[in-house]
Amino acid sequence: MRAAVAAALLAALLAGCIVVPQTREVYDAGCRVTTKEITLQTAVVGQLAGCRGDGCLAVLTAVGVITAASAVVSGSIAIVGNVAYWIERQGRCQR
Repeated sequence: MRAAVAAALLAALLAGCIVVPQTREVYDAGCRVTTKEITLQTAVVGQLAGCRGDGCLAVLTAVGVITAASAVVSGSIAIVGNVAYWIERQGRCQR
């Protein structure tokens, strides 16, 4: 049973969705300045290969936990980064 759980967790690390922050440049026409903005993107890591029985439950649970954890961490990065970029934009704004 432990081997099946270990295999399921390994498969979960190799297969699933994660959320990653992406930085892009945007132009603010009102301030006439180019600034940065962080958005969240989903990425598929691997493919979920055929699972059976109790192993499926473990894999799906692990994938859900990994996806939720990556969303929380990436969301926190995006919030802090966007606040910093907003403060920078306010300092450089030439209205």
